[in-house]
Amino acid sequence: MKKRQSCMTFYPYLFSLVVGTAVGLPDGVEAQPYPDKPIRFIVPFAPGGGNDMIARLVGGKLTESWGQQVVVDNRPGAGGNIAAEIAARSTPDGYTIFLFNSTNAIAPSLFKKVPFDPIKDFEPVILIATSPFALVVHPSTPAKSVKDLIALAKAKPGTLTYASGGNGSSTHLAAEEFKQLAGINMIHVPYKGGGPALIDVIGGRVTTYFASIPPSLPHIKAGRLRALGITSKQRSPLLPDLPTISEADLPGFESGASYGIVAPANTPKAIVQKMNTDVAGLLAMPEVSARLKNQGLQIAPGSPQDFARFIKAEIAQWARVIKASGARVN
Repeated sequence: MKKRQSCMTFYPYLFSLVVGTAVGLPDGVEAQPYPDKPIRFIVPFAPGGGNDMIARLVGGKLTESWGQQVVVDNRPGAGGNIAAEIAARSTPDGYTIFLFNSTNAIAPSLFKKVPFDPIKDFEPVILIATSPFALVVHPSTPAKSVKDLIALAKAKPGTLTYASGGNGSSTHLAAEEFKQLAGINMIHVPYKGGGPALIDVIGGRVTTYFASIPPSLPHIKAGRLRALGITSKQRSPLLPDLPTISEADLPGFESGASYGIVAPANTPKAIVQKMNTDVAGLLAMPEVSARLKNQGLQIAPGSPQDFARFIKAEIAQWARVIKASGARVN
């Protein structure tokens, strides 16, 4: 009799355990609520830059929200390829995420071989923000507008110079796209990073540069640089009087950097959706949005499907520009 009572007591428990485990839980997810341990947030560049700032801001807020530490793991090198490969090969359990940016969309067309596929190897989670560039020139340059610069380049083909943060960088390809649409020829002067490039434009050693807004803004306001246009669809609140290049003289022109979160392919959809919802919520926080906007970023959250479409469009855009320019990194 005691044996029967023991079995009867056990069966309801077994039933509830099976049902509780089976309902609503994707493959590979334990019964505990997600997340129940620290999350690694891989960043493809060194500490201190724009990518790192975004990851630490978002990661810090997610730590507060989730009650689990989001650990930023900086893995610089090879134009972001090293970090992307590490992220792509990580276990797809929601405990590794990656700050995907424009360099990762550029890589397949720029490098002969890349160790990851930006579409097949990742689950898009959310686009965080885009970062337009300001087209700047040294004040000694006669051009006072985008139209003037194009006319000057056509009048003196192959004599104007443009700086970039390196061969194949987003600032290089923004200028290449500008050249292609405007039908002009300017000489590329690559630097090892945006800082040295900006310094030489301020010094008048290079004619023009597609500069990130935060580091160039003080020099624009002080008159050490002249801003001619901005590369986004909308004007920047930091430079409200500066027209977009599209409205100034090149309809349809749009360029810049982008930042978003992806997870390894096959990460459970329920976890991807939770990440998307929670990150979108923190981006709406006044202190978060204010800090990003003060860095010249345009916040652009959407669904995982929206980000997937954005990545595909970026890959296609940069592929066209790279093919036409002949840019290549071995």
